Amino acid sequence: MRDKTQTNSAAPGDRLIRAGAVVFFIGAVATLVTVAPFLLGTTPFPTYMFGLSMLMGVGFLVAGAGVLRSVAAGRRQARGVSR
Repeated sequence: MRDKTQTNSAAPGDRLIRAGAVVFFIGAVATLVTVAPFLLGTTPFPTYMFGLSMLMGVGFLVAGAGVLRSVAAGRRQARGVSR
């Protein structure tokens, strides 16, 4: 008989890590697309680029929260096994 607690083997923070990575990637691509014309000299400096950089930061923070959540769950599990 299978243990029903082991059906979902994903770590607790996996969804947060994936979501953060997607948000970071979207922000990075949007920043590159925005900055490229400026670097080529065809447009003035885009002030909304700071918002895109903040989007990358939010993605980084969300992914970091997922990593911390996974580490905390691993520690709880290790503590439970050692007792």
